Amino acid sequence: MSKTIVIFSTKGGVGKTLVATNLAVSLGFYLRKKVALIDLDLQGAGDMPRWLDIKADKSMLDLAEALKKNPAKSSVTEDLLHVEKYSIDFLPAVLKPNQIFRVDSEKIKTVLDALEKEYDYVIIDAGRAFTESLFSVFNHANLILLVVTPDILSVYQTKWSLDVLQSLYIPLGMIKIVLNRAQSLGGVSWQEVRAAIPCDIISRIPSEGKAAGLALNRRVPLVVDCLNCKASQTIRKLSTDLTEDESLFLKHHEIALPTAAGEGFFAKEGDFWKKFKLGRDAFTPEGEDKEPDEIIELKKRIHQRLIEKLDLKHLEIDMNDPAKAQAIREKTERVITNALAEETGVFLSSPDVRKRLVKEITDEALGLGPLEDLVNDPDISDIMVNNKNQIYIERHGKLELSPKRFLSNDQVRQVIERIIAPLGRRIDESAPMVDARLSDGSRVNAIIPPLSLTGPTLTIRKFGRERLVMDDLLRLNTLTKPMADFMQACILSRKNIIVSGGTGSGKTTVLNVLSIFIPASERIVTIEDAAEIKLKQEHWVRLESRPPNVEGKGAITSRDLFRNSLRMRPDRIIIGECRGAETLDMLQAMNTGHDGSMTTIHANSTRDVISRMDSMILMSGAELPVRAIREMIASAINIIIHTARLSDGSRKVTQISEMIGMIDEEHIGLKDIFMFKQSGIDKDGKVLGEFKPTGYIPSFMEILKVQGILISNDIFNPAL
Repeated sequence: MSKTIVIFSTKGGVGKTLVATNLAVSLGFYLRKKVALIDLDLQGAGDMPRWLDIKADKSMLDLAEALKKNPAKSSVTEDLLHVEKYSIDFLPAVLKPNQIFRVDSEKIKTVLDALEKEYDYVIIDAGRAFTESLFSVFNHANLILLVVTPDILSVYQTKWSLDVLQSLYIPLGMIKIVLNRAQSLGGVSWQEVRAAIPCDIISRIPSEGKAAGLALNRRVPLVVDCLNCKASQTIRKLSTDLTEDESLFLKHHEIALPTAAGEGFFAKEGDFWKKFKLGRDAFTPEGEDKEPDEIIELKKRIHQRLIEKLDLKHLEIDMNDPAKAQAIREKTERVITNALAEETGVFLSSPDVRKRLVKEITDEALGLGPLEDLVNDPDISDIMVNNKNQIYIERHGKLELSPKRFLSNDQVRQVIERIIAPLGRRIDESAPMVDARLSDGSRVNAIIPPLSLTGPTLTIRKFGRERLVMDDLLRLNTLTKPMADFMQACILSRKNIIVSGGTGSGKTTVLNVLSIFIPASERIVTIEDAAEIKLKQEHWVRLESRPPNVEGKGAITSRDLFRNSLRMRPDRIIIGECRGAETLDMLQAMNTGHDGSMTTIHANSTRDVISRMDSMILMSGAELPVRAIREMIASAINIIIHTARLSDGSRKVTQISEMIGMIDEEHIGLKDIFMFKQSGIDKDGKVLGEFKPTGYIPSFMEILKVQGILISNDIFNPAL
């Protein structure tokens, strides 16, 4: 099996080219291995041919072009310069300085893939600059040798290089140190170097400045020119160790991400892939099979390593402190990168796959686990965790089962606790239900056994990152321009409005859009159980209710906040949702001068709003006759806007109605102004229908004109 050894240092003058050249000659000349020596040092192009006293006439660019023209090329040895006296083949990256910018990752990958099929060892002098081309080389490596000299600058440069390599998810187990000039007078000791750099030193090459200089001037490799030099002997010993100790190398496996939706992963045959069946695993495209149990077990073992190395159980992870969370995350990713290599004994050549696997395990250890990607997906509006194996999502209004899953029900509990802990809330058998929110405002509800019989259950209603405006609703065909103009007129004329609808029908979205039309000169107070309302106005006071503490005390309800808000001199009061006793207070406020107030309510239609408000007021303990309640509702509410989520997942304003007062002793009159009438469903399941005015002209049109709000009666004409 071919082995690729990359020799690298960001500091010049450390002997990187010396090590690469002499190591290759030792392997080829003395140990009779088939060796390809690649000069990829673009800053020092030409140094290696001078060491070997050769002149190449073909470059990596030429070979890449030849392979492009003939991908089935049976052998590439003829494209390399054979250095017979040292039994190695040589290939420079470029022949001329103006060719440097033509070297890219794709050409490097093409060439290295071909070389690894024919050579026992591919030795690469990788230069000293981190570039995309260099990253491609690292992805082919089985072993990375960092050349260090015993001085402070070299040590610190090497530590910085390690940080970069770890950020590329390259495990420390694949990186070794070659300490050159190990016995320099005045240099730091190898023990100090080892203490400063968390990688094994596999070779300490002594200082042989005179011998090395003479060999270079004679253009003969040191290992040939000076057999008895300690430096020569050390390099030859290193080459022997590399051929005898397989543990120095990480096996190299390649796995590619899907190039199109629905494609699975392709993995080369190997013990790792056979063992873990990585073909359709944690990275499986959406809608395909769940990851196999072997991968779950691998993740569990990595998680156990994290607990041991980072003491995760006692690690304070403040999700509301981005800087601290990022520092912990970076440290964790490094531990995971190294643990993966230790557990599997292989190196994943695809940087995308490495990054994704490390990210998933990090998310499970520190974040929301498999929910991280779902929370960050702008197309997903709701996430519903039924148990560790069932995660449903709502995408564009449609429910679907996600291929993601948790490692265990305990992990679901950990995620719940991670969300609620910064908020000072708890969830346990004595308090098995909790409402909370994420840092972005997304609303969270959790319920655990014994109340939930299927395991810990978590529901997340995502908080949209972008605040929609009326033009967005028009673009989404949620309503029509006449409806939008009428709703704007109602806001400007301070009509009291209720937005009704079912769960997930878009009530809060519509409420947010309506609030845009409130004049900036007005003072607005919002009251919510979980903050979802987003206003653009500066003069805005946000109030949020508070659940009881661990002792069952300290609860502040929406009703408490509402009563307090009346003392805050509001021009308008907006309640996120009326669901209880605050309904009566809201009606009283609307009837006593707080015109232009708004709220949402769960209901099946505009007419159902009335009975729902009756029920909530009666259930609050108010001893009022139904007639008195109805009269209060009729005098307080002006407009009801009903939203609905249709069968194709689309959300629409299906009714706008005016409450016209009591029409008899028990009934409130409602007049529909606009309606959406469904006419069918097309072959793709999309709902067909149209928005139409009913012909009814609202009773307050004259008042609008007096207020200077001009709106044409034509928008209510069904014939237009």
